[in-house]
Amino acid sequence: MKPLRIILAGGSGHLGTVLAGHFHRGGHSVSILSRSQNSSPWPIVLWDGETLGDWALALEGADVLINLAGRSVNCRYTAANRASIMNSRVRSTRVLGEAISRLAEPPSLWINSSTATIYRHSMDHSMDEDTGEFGGHELGVPESWRFSIEVARNWEDAFFSAVTPRSRKIALRSAVVMGPEQGGAFDILLRLVRFGLGGTVASGDQYVSWVHDVDFARALDYLISNEKIEGPINVASPNPLPNRDFMRELRRAYGVKIGLPAPEWLLEVGTRLLQTESELVLKSRRVVPGRLVRSGFQFSFPDWPSAANDLVSRWRDSN
Repeated sequence: MKPLRIILAGGSGHLGTVLAGHFHRGGHSVSILSRSQNSSPWPIVLWDGETLGDWALALEGADVLINLAGRSVNCRYTAANRASIMNSRVRSTRVLGEAISRLAEPPSLWINSSTATIYRHSMDHSMDEDTGEFGGHELGVPESWRFSIEVARNWEDAFFSAVTPRSRKIALRSAVVMGPEQGGAFDILLRLVRFGLGGTVASGDQYVSWVHDVDFARALDYLISNEKIEGPINVASPNPLPNRDFMRELRRAYGVKIGLPAPEWLLEVGTRLLQTESELVLKSRRVVPGRLVRSGFQFSFPDWPSAANDLVSRWRDSN
């Protein structure tokens, strides 16, 4: 791949840092659109994620724009937090679309974050881009779960309704990205295992969709290089697995035989104390990368046991 100029909007967070480092090592030029001028090895362009400004000039002539902007969903869904979660995604996407539409030389590719949570709570079969069913109307699940579906659908509506005919567009319906860095999802899960709390959550039947950070970055390279691919893309391991198996393999990789289970009633109490939502671990996400696999992409870590071994090893090296 030739050296590219890549813009990461909302790229100062955990995932943005992973991708910026990956692209930099690949010989590409990386710039970050951020709300704050924090310490960074990459050039930072200030923006507010809502209104047009001089920041839009950074997009002129760029090869790739990747929008990662959005407030974390790891919080209680209060009215204020719901508004912040929704607005941070929809408004940033809309203003980027407006900026691109005004450029003389817009990015040839616009990749916008989405989420695998857009699909319904599924125990019975896997969800790919062609056969997957959107959630929001499942029977027997909490009403509060509809909010995450509304966010996902409004996010994608804002993206695909933007009039940017000269920019190829891809919506990343990403599963949870597993990397060893401090504060990420894997670090939190491994902490539970280390303290003997990494047992089965609730029934353990609910599926976990995940993707190794190396494969996530490689998938981005693949999507950038393959100019015929556009539209929604599931970025997830081809092998989601039930929570009980997921946690068992993580314990095995770390060398712990026992983990205390978390029944649903205890999980509800714990998530309230931690100011987060139980949906994040109770919803069954059985998402598979149909379009990636059919187009020829090959995963370095397609199964959780091999991924868990690698991630634990890298975690130990860095700690």
